[in-house]
Amino acid sequence: MSLDSLKSAVPDYAKDLKLNLGSVIGNSDLPAQQLWGTVLATAIASRSPIVLRELEPEAKANLTPEAYSAAKSAAAIMAMNNVFYRTRHLLSDHEYGTLRAGLRMNVIGNPGVDKVDFELWSFAVSAINGCGMCLDSHEQVLRKAGMDRETIQEAFKIAAVVEAVGATLDAEAVLAAQ
Repeated sequence: MSLDSLKSAVPDYAKDLKLNLGSVIGNSDLPAQQLWGTVLATAIASRSPIVLRELEPEAKANLTPEAYSAAKSAAAIMAMNNVFYRTRHLLSDHEYGTLRAGLRMNVIGNPGVDKVDFELWSFAVSAINGCGMCLDSHEQVLRKAGMDRETIQEAFKIAAVVEAVGATLDAEAVLAAQ
């Protein structure tokens, strides 16, 4: 199972996704750990069994055990945080923003890998989950750490393509089962 298997599964009507998948992963300028951590975290966040099954082995092979665990942690913690902070932001009653969150988020402070890598993965997951507050927060941390906009954009390009491939292949699986 691999990136090539996933690309070959993309139907002809979604040829742009196939080309983009090869480009954002195969031609990325991100260092290997940032790239494959982003791929793994976004594959999990996409909620697509097909995408996760195809990309996880390659991600695992390219990540240290610590980075592999941290990328999964980023997907997990942001699944919670994105719902919580997006909801808090969308409510017209801004008093919710003054209340203590009361949710454990220790992994953000001690992810077991370079903080910038974890922030990048959290940012990419937040792009899939559509939480503007989290996107802004993680982008600001990344920019303060010296990461340029082009590098940050790489992460949300990966997120966009992984999410689109997952949606397309999952829809095709449902249609084929009819």
